[in-house]
Amino acid sequence: MPADRFSTATRLKALGEQAAARVYRARPARRNRLTGRAALLALVMCSLVVALAYPIRQYISQRSDISDQRRKAQEAARELDRLRDEKARWQDPAYVRQQARQHLHYVVPGETGYIAQDGSGSGTVRKGPKPAPRAWYENLWEDVDSADKRRPESRERGNP
Repeated sequence: MPADRFSTATRLKALGEQAAARVYRARPARRNRLTGRAALLALVMCSLVVALAYPIRQYISQRSDISDQRRKAQEAARELDRLRDEKARWQDPAYVRQQARQHLHYVVPGETGYIAQDGSGSGTVRKGPKPAPRAWYENLWEDVDSADKRRPESRERGNP
């Protein structure tokens, strides 16, 4: 009769506890602490990160320097092409004549040259440094004479 005494809920509860006890006995206890292997792995990973940080930074820096140098080389190549074109133009006598007329205001014999003012100036003459009223050597001799006049005692002692 003892088996009939228990209700179904009580029997299910007892069966669940027995099954749980068997499961927990079958698997090992779980560790919550850091193992030695995990600590060693973390140490190795940190040392790799520290060891590789500087070379990677240098690599990235050098890559940017290389791209800057390539850009400068392309600019220099474009400038070289422009200068070669300009040199070829200067080999043409007509271009040389045109530049001489434009920049140096040269005229061909028999022509009359004119310079047209555009009217944007103020019309006043620029003031430069004023000329000295006397020559520099006259100022020098005057200063020497005035120095001699200020020290009459030096002449009385016989000093020139």
